[in-house]
Amino acid sequence: MANTPQAKKRIRRNARRAEINGARISRIRTLVKKVETALAAGDKAAATTALQSVQPELARGVARGVLHKNTAARKFGRLTKRVSALG
Repeated sequence: MANTPQAKKRIRRNARRAEINGARISRIRTLVKKVETALAAGDKAAATTALQSVQPELARGVARGVLHKNTAARKFGRLTKRVSALG
């Protein structure tokens, strides 16, 4: 158990950050699923629109330290490749 005031504050701060980071990751996953759903349906217009909403969110995740930059690049690259392969 934390004994020093600094350690207690660190625990509080870490809990807040974990909640925020969890929400951010969840939002990214939801947007990726929207692209994949549109891909499964074969709807290129919807997939393109969803892809455009995923890209800034992935970049924001990288900037905030939630995702590694190569992970975000890989995810976006693979989704882009799949969307452009449609129709």
